[in-house]
Amino acid sequence: CIRDRYQRRVHGALGGLSNVVDKSGSETSVSDLESNEVVGLYFSAHWCPPCRGYTPQLATIYEEVKGAGKPFEVVFVSLDRDESSFSEYHGSMPWLAVPYGESARQELATKYGVQSIPTLVLLDGSGNVITTDGQAAVAGGSAAFPFK
Repeated sequence: CIRDRYQRRVHGALGGLSNVVDKSGSETSVSDLESNEVVGLYFSAHWCPPCRGYTPQLATIYEEVKGAGKPFEVVFVSLDRDESSFSEYHGSMPWLAVPYGESARQELATKYGVQSIPTLVLLDGSGNVITTDGQAAVAGGSAAFPFK
């Protein structure tokens, strides 16, 4: 079935994860991301000053794009050193996250060649990489969607 093939692509693109979490800790199935034309993987950490500077900018862009009704989601992939830092930092974000305890966090960083943070990797609806320089791609806001 097409839905099953898509879910396998999304699961593969997200390191085989089954669920992501919102800032309250509630789980959302990765398959629920299928309704989005673009999914951003935001590699960041609380201890990183450039990340803390970029996160509010990305949140503004995210809210603008979502407010315009565009099918866009961001998933925070934390490179924090402890769960309390992850929770505090994720609490300032309006999007989903890979659960802190998941080994997929580091696997995703390796898979997408993350060398420094912040890094925003944009995937299309099939789980293919649009760009690994998502910061530049999303700078145009909703007018630039789907950031290709």
